[in-house]
Amino acid sequence: MQRELHLGYESVSVRHCCLFALLEALVTQSQEKLMAEPYHMPDVWKSEHKLFPYQVGFTCPPHDWDAAPSDFSSISPDTVGVHGWMLHVPDYKHQLSQRNKKFEMLESFAQCMANNGADVCGQVGSNWVHASGLGVNGIRDFCKDVEEKFGVPLHMAGYAMVEALRELNVEKIAVNGLYHWPDWWNGTVGFLKEAGFDVVWAGNFADQGWFSSQQQVNDCRWVFDGDLAEKSFTYVAEHAPDADAYLGLGMCNFRTGPNGQPQRMLHQTESLEAKLGKPVVCNDTALYWRIMKTLGIAPIKPCGQLLSRL
Repeated sequence: MQRELHLGYESVSVRHCCLFALLEALVTQSQEKLMAEPYHMPDVWKSEHKLFPYQVGFTCPPHDWDAAPSDFSSISPDTVGVHGWMLHVPDYKHQLSQRNKKFEMLESFAQCMANNGADVCGQVGSNWVHASGLGVNGIRDFCKDVEEKFGVPLHMAGYAMVEALRELNVEKIAVNGLYHWPDWWNGTVGFLKEAGFDVVWAGNFADQGWFSSQQQVNDCRWVFDGDLAEKSFTYVAEHAPDADAYLGLGMCNFRTGPNGQPQRMLHQTESLEAKLGKPVVCNDTALYWRIMKTLGIAPIKPCGQLLSRL
């Protein structure tokens, strides 16, 4: 009797082991099937899936806090959503050669924004166009290639300036290099000349005598006294009275906001145009104009002659 009972227990134990093994095999098979056939998100962003009807992505140079997303949002309708993406280059020293070597990062930026539902991308940093060595037509073709590859338009601040000047139908221009290093603004002048414009004057804050050296300019880290914007552009206008338009390079900041908060050229343009009597086009306003033109929208408040054409 004891032997038969022992065999009974042994038989039950074997049956349990077989059952557990079968369940384990079924679970493993289900997991492998899920791994082989994962869930998929839709490949195309439909309007009903987007948080905003118009979605804009900006990137900025490494080691700079960019005001473009905030500024663009402040002049856009509520139907516009903005996102920023900083280029990551840990050893960045603001050298043109570094921008040339890292130029391919712009494709990664565009791909990232396209994957996240952006309708248009804006590249902040005016020197990247001439630092690339591609030339005016080369930059135009690069932007077209990016759009064809990722399905989202890419507008670069340096090339947007060219497009903006063509929109205004100007020929003679005076270039205010503001804080830009000599090789920076000289590179931009060459780019503008290649695009067909007559540059009648060019120079930066140091050339204009507001600082004794470029290093003094650099020590300000792109943030300057509020009255320097008017003084600097007045200087340029006096030295280039025949210019059709005055240009401001880069993303310069002046302490003209509440409690001396730094503000970009977007916030200076209207008052400067009223004083000088001619268009003032800067890299930020040119980029915003180009993006809005692509989206088919207009700013919700006055921002100068260029943006008023939308």
